[in-house]
Order: sequence, then structure tokens, then C-alpha cells
Amino acid sequence: MSSALPYIETNPVSEIKATVIWLHGLGDSGHGFAPIVPELKLPDTLGVRFVFPHAPERPVSINGGMRMRAWYDIKSMDFDKRADLTGVRESAEQVEQLIEAEISNGVAPEKIILAGFSQGGVIALHLGPRFSKSLGGIMGLSTYMCQPELLADEAHPANQQTPVFMAHGEMDDVVPIAMGKAAHDTLTANQYNVSWQSYRMQHNVNMDEINAISQWLQARLG
Repeated sequence: MSSALPYIETNPVSEIKATVIWLHGLGDSGHGFAPIVPELKLPDTLGVRFVFPHAPERPVSINGGMRMRAWYDIKSMDFDKRADLTGVRESAEQVEQLIEAEISNGVAPEKIILAGFSQGGVIALHLGPRFSKSLGGIMGLSTYMCQPELLADEAHPANQQTPVFMAHGEMDDVVPIAMGKAAHDTLTANQYNVSWQSYRMQHNVNMDEINAISQWLQARLG
């Protein structure tokens, strides 16, 4: 896949010591999650840089072919056919370029967190286990997994022990919680270090989840 993804960034007041690359959901943009940074209340001493990339614009089948920012096409809402594997792989390659750019700029791979919400979480759960350098953590929020049966054959051992944070809304009517739990169960069956949290919410985030993310990030990057 060609050119690197455009993004917005939030840099620490001090030296950059770690990076969180956070992928948005369908139809959103990097601006969607940028306001979460101050809500996380991370200590300045961690030196965390946030990168919020914008997905490419593409026609989305379930929305009548309307063009919008999407990490991949959605041709069907069926449980096992929702994510277009070709698009997932293309977007994963582009996000991998962002990770490599952070490494080239001096951030150690184990100080990089790959995070995503909904469609963005699909990319995080696809790329993270396949990435060839050990990351600091992988985060999938209100999300699911593209063709989980491929994981065992395609995973790279570098991230077999990388902590994976998963969280989901119990009343999510966009990505049913069963889809998130199935992804969690696939990771568990493949011996990943994955945690699971559910919250009384829909397809969104809430303060309890934000506080849990903050604690997790501090544990990973401290």
C-alpha cells in the first residue's frame, strides 16, 4: 500500500518516551478520539505522544456505497463476513508504516501501544499479533476480529506475550458484545495475554473505561 496515513498528533510537554497510535471507527477521523488525551490524565513523566491517523476514504457497501473514512469495506453485517480482509490487510500495512516511523524517530517498540475503536480495533487486533517487533500493548475497544481462524498461522511470536486490553459496551447495538467476546476467546485460545472488561454503555466509551485505559497505559508505559 502506498503513502503514509495523514494524522493529527498530541505531543508531551517533555521528551517523547512512548507513543500511542489510536485508530478511529467507521466514518470518524483522527479528530474523533483526540479529546480523550487530557481525560486520561497521564503523568507528564511518561512522555506519551499520541498519533491519531485518518483512515482513507472509500465506498462502504452497507451504506449504499457512500464514500467515508473507513479502514475497510463492510459488505455484510453478518458476524463472520463483516470485515473485508483485503482492506484490513491494506490498512494494517499503512498503520505498520506509522509504527515504523515512530521507531525510526527513537521510540522503542516496547513503548508503543497500538489501539483502536470499532473498525480501528479490528486493525489493531489484526496487525498487533502479526507485527514483527514486540509492542508495549494492543488495545481493542468495542471491536471484533477479522477472520480469526487465520490468527494461528499468521501470528508472529514477537507479540505472543504482549498485553492486550479489550473492552466493550454491554448494550452495543453496532458491534454486539458477543463479537468482542469471540475475539477475546480467540486470543485466549491462542495463549495471548488478554484482559476483558465490559461496561454499561452502547457503542462508545465512558469515564469508567477511560479510567481503566489510563491505569493500563500507565502500567504498560511506566
